[in-house]
Amino acid sequence: MNEVIGRVFSFEKQVFPNQSALYNKLTTQGQSPKALMISCADSRVVPEHVMQADPGDLFVCRNAGNIVPPFAQANGGVTATVEYAVAVLGVRDIIVCGHSDCGAMKALMKPETLAGVPNVASWLRHSHAAHSVVHASYPEMSEGDAVRAASLENVALQLQHLRTHPSVAAGIARGDIALHGWFIDIHAGSVLGLDGETGRFVTLREDRPLPVALAATPRLAADFLYQDAAE
Repeated sequence: MNEVIGRVFSFEKQVFPNQSALYNKLTTQGQSPKALMISCADSRVVPEHVMQADPGDLFVCRNAGNIVPPFAQANGGVTATVEYAVAVLGVRDIIVCGHSDCGAMKALMKPETLAGVPNVASWLRHSHAAHSVVHASYPEMSEGDAVRAASLENVALQLQHLRTHPSVAAGIARGDIALHGWFIDIHAGSVLGLDGETGRFVTLREDRPLPVALAATPRLAADFLYQDAAE
């Protein structure tokens, strides 16, 4: 702990003075983050570090398993964070980010290990569909590969949950919001992105278009009503 505290002093003496202009701008003009990132709380995965982000670039929400519970009337930290990011800060890109060797996904695939942590077990119910997909569609996988598959399927699942949140649904309908599903391979130091057209994850590359789970395009299910009226 002393080592961590020592870094605070380093921030005060070195980091802050070198970025004082940026911090002054953020305090006087407020924040306007470029994206909301919902990632796992795993200490080995630091979104700002992976994205080489400066203060003010990202609005980050971290929890075990990078989970987004489906919208409900009951209050919750993830729900409030999503709503604030979209409705107040005007964030237009939302990233749900999983990672390799995820402890939450290991527990999801071996629920007997959750006997002593009932709150974790309850939280992971929001990932049960990913567990079912892996068991039904990847029956021959080894334990390690099954955890990786669950981690990827969980990202896709949480993006579906995200779309149930009213602020997100409204932003998608207007064409204001794009959704991204990422997976950080902490063994290889690479990032995979979900391609919404193929439904598969591909490695992010500088010389290739960025895979997007759901591009920012207006989606109005009743748009035909306006077309009929115009005709």
